[in-house]
Amino acid sequence: MRYEIRFAGFGGQGIVTMGIILGRAAAIYENLNAVQTQSYGPEARGGASRSEVIISDKPIYYPKVRNPDIFVCMSVEAMEKYLKDLKDGGILIYDSSIIKREVNSDRYHVYKVPATKLAYDNFKRTIVANIIMLGALIRIKKIVSYESLKKAILDVVPKGTEEMNLKALEIGYNYR
Repeated sequence: MRYEIRFAGFGGQGIVTMGIILGRAAAIYENLNAVQTQSYGPEARGGASRSEVIISDKPIYYPKVRNPDIFVCMSVEAMEKYLKDLKDGGILIYDSSIIKREVNSDRYHVYKVPATKLAYDNFKRTIVANIIMLGALIRIKKIVSYESLKKAILDVVPKGTEEMNLKALEIGYNYR
């Protein structure tokens, strides 16, 4: 078993946090090998942001994702820049409240999740759209268990936001 996952969007959306949480869930709570890398523009908030995770039950010898199996996309710019790298037959999950473009589903398995809208509608803030996307990701592809992801979220999110983040995870996981 091996998954290469790329998360991309813009700074301030919690893109790096998504990778950290998923990698932690895999490595600590599922006892798998995981490596997480990140990249963001010098302007950080509002600039390009990318986080990549490789999860495997075998050793990982190269930490970079070249052709992801899964692409979780949260901005138009990220879609334009990285969609071409997604493997044929790969999974594309994108925030349809931000990205209005239709994607050719003959090449990919495409899932639209209006994460930013769901976050705003439920919490009157968009800060947990990333956690909603993580919930949707593990429902679509059982990379790690719901319980492992939940534990990793509790390890990573700021104190006082645990309840909101767990509710966001549930919203994403149950979104159809």
